[in-house]
Amino acid sequence: MFSKPKGFIGVDLGAGGVKIVELREEKKRPVLYTYALTSESQDVHQLLAETREKLLAPEAVQIEQKQNIRGDKKAAPMVDASDARVQKYADTLHAACVAAKTSSKIAVGSLPVSAVFHSIVTMPAVDAKEFLGILKAEVKKLLPYSIDDMVLDYQVLESFSTDKVKKIMVSAVPKAIVEFYSKVFRRAGLTLESLEPESMALSRSLIGRDRAVTMLIDMGAERTNFFIIDEAIPITNHSIESGGNKINRLMMSTLGVEESEVPQIKHDLYQRSLAGNGTIDRKTFIDLLMPVIDPIVKQIEYSFGVYFNQTGNEQKKPEKIILTGGAAMVPYLAEYLADYFKIKCYLGDPWARVVHQDKLQPLLNEIGPRMSIAIGLALKNL
Repeated sequence: MFSKPKGFIGVDLGAGGVKIVELREEKKRPVLYTYALTSESQDVHQLLAETREKLLAPEAVQIEQKQNIRGDKKAAPMVDASDARVQKYADTLHAACVAAKTSSKIAVGSLPVSAVFHSIVTMPAVDAKEFLGILKAEVKKLLPYSIDDMVLDYQVLESFSTDKVKKIMVSAVPKAIVEFYSKVFRRAGLTLESLEPESMALSRSLIGRDRAVTMLIDMGAERTNFFIIDEAIPITNHSIESGGNKINRLMMSTLGVEESEVPQIKHDLYQRSLAGNGTIDRKTFIDLLMPVIDPIVKQIEYSFGVYFNQTGNEQKKPEKIILTGGAAMVPYLAEYLADYFKIKCYLGDPWARVVHQDKLQPLLNEIGPRMSIAIGLALKNL
């Protein structure tokens, strides 16, 4: 009755589709049981934008929502249960589980970077009874929304703390978003064990226990997220509105091809670039994608500049850049960034910490960048 579940499902509900991975623990090692992914775009960021707009609504609207001054029987929630997207997401997730023939019902879901308020709070060491109250007071000063509308989570960073001063990693997410995802999982027939920021899942699948300072770049369909991982902990995160969709549009306009042809062309170019016999030379392709690459370079420079100028980080240096996400398999991008910043840069392998059949390796390599978050989520309880 109280035995540990045989497996856990990691669920990444991203803008570029649903990705699920089920892992089982065998001989104290995570073993791949099944997986599935879809390619249909989802309006995740539109949902988050609508939620932020409601949270930032004029004070009169906020009071009306919370106190229901109009006298209605029940105030309208921020995420309506009848929202068609709840059922749409649930149907897609359920279909993916059926196709993959998952056996577990216990799932861990991801929270998009744009949905999570993330900050490192420094505060003096205090009595355990006073800790939470003081922490909430500090976070309240930083939050752009009312703390009453947020779900708060925190972790004391012992590696960065002393007996007198504590550094706490704080994450806060709107209750409305938690409510939305809870309904999606429930309607899909899954038990949502927890929700976790994408940064934590990516660090788990791609960094593991490596304590080196690393820049982790997740290139999705609509956004590219940047994380600095220090002591295996995501310390900073930044995001820009540029990703795979913009790369596709550039290739369509420059090469004169249809949208349906772009994925295969990118795949062929990437494989040929690895083999050293690309049909387009590196400079030509990098010049083609410079409208996407230049903002990435600038954001890396900005993130490094901010982090290494902070007190206590002056002597630290980045050791590597790891790329992941569905848009990360861009020919020559890793080489270009490695040459530009003079440090190692490569495509991360999220399957490296998971036992799987050797014959699956070629296929897993192709889909790996899209599955990094889902794998990290499934690894959480193993």
